[in-house]
Amino acid sequence: MDGLKWHQLGTSELQEQLGTSLEKGLTDAQASERLQRDGRNELTEGKRVSPILLFLNQFKDFMVLVLIGATLISGLLGEYLDAITIIAILIINAVLGFIQEVRAENSLRALKELSAPIAKVIRSGVQMSVPAKELAVGDIVLIESGDRIPADIRLIDANSCYAEESALTGESVPVNKHAAAIADAELPLGDQRNIGFMGTMLTRGTAKGVVIRTGMNTEMGKIAGLIEQTEAMETPLQHRLEQLGKILIIVAISLTVLVVIAGILHGQPAYGMFLAGVSLAVAAIPEGLPAIVTIALALGVQRMIKRKAIVRKLPSVETLGCASVICSDKTGTLTQNKMTVTNVWYGGRSLEVTGDGYNPAGSALEDGKEVDIKNDSTLRRLLQISALCNNAVLIHTEQDGKKKRGKEKQQEEWELRGDPTEGALAVLSAKLGVSAKSLEGLYKREKEFPFDSERKRMSVVVSHQGGRIICTKGAPDVLMDLCTYVLWDGKVVPFTATLKRKCIEAAEGMAESALRVLGLAYRDLRPAETCDNEQEAESQLTFVGLTGMIDPPRKEVRDAIAVCRRAGIKTVMITGDHQRTAEAIAAQLGIMPRGGIAISGKELEAMSDEQLDRLADNIYVYARVSPEHKLRIVKALQRHGHVVAMTGDGVNDAPAIKAADIGIAMGISGTDVSKEASSLVLSDDNFASIVAAIEEGRGIYENIRKFIRYLLASNVGEILVMFLAMMAGMPLPLIPIQILWVNLVTDGLPAMALGVDQAEKDLMQQKPRGAKENIFARRLGWKIISRGILIGVCTLAAFWITLRIAPNSADQLVKAQTVAFATLVLAQLIHVFDCRSSRSIFHRNILQNKYLVFAVLSSLLLMLAVLYIEPLRPIFKTVPLGFREWCLVFVAAGIPTFFMGIGSVLSSNRPKKKITKMTGMAKPSVR
Repeated sequence: MDGLKWHQLGTSELQEQLGTSLEKGLTDAQASERLQRDGRNELTEGKRVSPILLFLNQFKDFMVLVLIGATLISGLLGEYLDAITIIAILIINAVLGFIQEVRAENSLRALKELSAPIAKVIRSGVQMSVPAKELAVGDIVLIESGDRIPADIRLIDANSCYAEESALTGESVPVNKHAAAIADAELPLGDQRNIGFMGTMLTRGTAKGVVIRTGMNTEMGKIAGLIEQTEAMETPLQHRLEQLGKILIIVAISLTVLVVIAGILHGQPAYGMFLAGVSLAVAAIPEGLPAIVTIALALGVQRMIKRKAIVRKLPSVETLGCASVICSDKTGTLTQNKMTVTNVWYGGRSLEVTGDGYNPAGSALEDGKEVDIKNDSTLRRLLQISALCNNAVLIHTEQDGKKKRGKEKQQEEWELRGDPTEGALAVLSAKLGVSAKSLEGLYKREKEFPFDSERKRMSVVVSHQGGRIICTKGAPDVLMDLCTYVLWDGKVVPFTATLKRKCIEAAEGMAESALRVLGLAYRDLRPAETCDNEQEAESQLTFVGLTGMIDPPRKEVRDAIAVCRRAGIKTVMITGDHQRTAEAIAAQLGIMPRGGIAISGKELEAMSDEQLDRLADNIYVYARVSPEHKLRIVKALQRHGHVVAMTGDGVNDAPAIKAADIGIAMGISGTDVSKEASSLVLSDDNFASIVAAIEEGRGIYENIRKFIRYLLASNVGEILVMFLAMMAGMPLPLIPIQILWVNLVTDGLPAMALGVDQAEKDLMQQKPRGAKENIFARRLGWKIISRGILIGVCTLAAFWITLRIAPNSADQLVKAQTVAFATLVLAQLIHVFDCRSSRSIFHRNILQNKYLVFAVLSSLLLMLAVLYIEPLRPIFKTVPLGFREWCLVFVAAGIPTFFMGIGSVLSSNRPKKKITKMTGMAKPSVR
């Protein structure tokens, strides 16, 4: 029965398929039997992992295992403070991961809250109320305006019925529902106008329907199943850190073993070499790396909160920084989710209406000049009809002394109660000085002929100063057929074929611009007219004009999309709205480039995965799509190697949000389901905040690369000093405790300060990193090796120069080891400033990062402490250095950074040679 096209079936077929009576409904016995067969009408959760197992799973990461190994080694060496610190970091990380996973699993429970708790049904011919979870397939359900639909129902009766389905289908305005069968077999959810979907809400009218699907079989239930089945993606940062950890372990252990073997072969004591080797291993493995990454991400999160982006999962900060595609929902994300009249046409004149949202502040412009409304009787009449033929109410939120979120913005001081389309007309009238409130004492409503899908119009009869008029609004083609006259140049004239053609062309022009067009008309009633029916009342009308409305784009979004384009990030619009509307918004925002493709959900449905893969990179707009389509789009882009960010606010977005590399939910308009499935929540629902988040994400990743570069180059230098000395048969340049002190002094505060370094100026001019980019890409590996070799060689040279003065003197060996110790520390502290730039130390102000300056000064003091504080010297086997030794230390420590920096400056300043062919045409230089 699940494969049936319920929207195609007539009433007799419905009764036959469902085994129910559309008048009397099910009996209690039938309902009970079907509940046992199909299960309760509620969204179920999948098998849940026990909290204990969920917590233990946090320790399975490879870098966590590396940390555990480092903890054991630190404990064996008596470094209990290091061991305790590492254990604390492990537990904190595990607790954070545990909390994040528990919160993510709240998605299904948030979905369940959208279900109606009580449903009105007819059973055995009697109307009653039952818990919604006890609804059965075949039950007859009654729904009124304001009710949430308790299950998927096929409507069998609908009176002026509109349903708010944006959370499910993405439709920006309430959808007109009817009870007639629809012949078309393949229809997207948004076009199934005779089906009411579980969790959506009736905004107008009344309806009666028969339950066709319950629980997990409903469209809402299918989304719950998609969320449960969708696996969360491993972030690029997690992947790269795991890759880095494996490399570091293998390299560090291999080199340490070589150093130990070389030392023993050259006559060094085995026990001493073992201790030196273990110390070197501890220094070579940057056990603080995961902690520094976590701290850098946490500080980035605090900065992002200030920029209206709330991070739910720490690694997602970095992932957003390498996003190459942003799949954005249209309604409420790219647009304001507030229907707004932007154009008015009457008597051959076209006006542009300014202002945003529900704020009644704006003006009417003709050719850029403000229209004088007082002297324009036709426009005043149009505004009167807009205000009178209207049931929407504008409310100024400060009337009750209440304020909305944070600092007030003018457009946020107003809210709408009623239909969004009528709200747009109410705002139009209020903007131009003809509000419903101003007309209250002048006009009194006597009668209303409500809007419905068959009539496609609404009329009201109002009395005014002893007379009466009927005001009508509706679809332009329907309304024009009822009009005998037209207001033209301020005069009522016959509605000739020529004038009607001009009105039709104006309506078509608005529609082609993706505006929703409404016509407005009126008639002065004779004193004796009773207007008992709409046919009598809505005749011989005078046509006044047209209004064109749209859910307008957010002002800041166009600039944000332009920034994304410069940063190499593609923006894709995915919406449940009509294709023409979506294309128009995409054009206004600059989403659709020349040659870009827009497709509908029906076209997407007809494509195979292979066809979609071939076109995915060229498609910029997807219209009238379902939740399954969104998930399919995200996966197709991921197969192309893209790192995909998916934004959305509705229930329908949740599966795709969870499947995307980074899911972004709207904080204000977003449902709980979309928020719980997301990694990032925008507190202001502003697409521009995504750009800020991308900038932060890129900056954080570059900072991670900076301290990886710093830590590993330093560690390469430390290993190389010991390795080369052992290979040359020299004494140990550093004793084990000095190696550990170097590690403590240089790896802590300076590396952490790099994690909060300011971004370079051209950060948002660069293309996104590839999803599979190695963490050592873009010459980082070369910089680590080259600087590490120079640090090691220069340190060893300083050691050898000092030692050769008295090679066989024990005191001179201690002095030489002290020189090597000071050189190694100082070389690393100078190198940390070089790591701030992708070019050299000379390309950035070294005093810009005050945290780094403080960290380096602190490390210098710690180094000097073991040289000049008397009680510490015997422990660390150091001696005070004289002027000559310090000159040697500064020269040797400065060579690695300044030598490479000068080379970089000379290389960048060298004029590029142009290679010219025989024709004399110069080729562009290749950098």
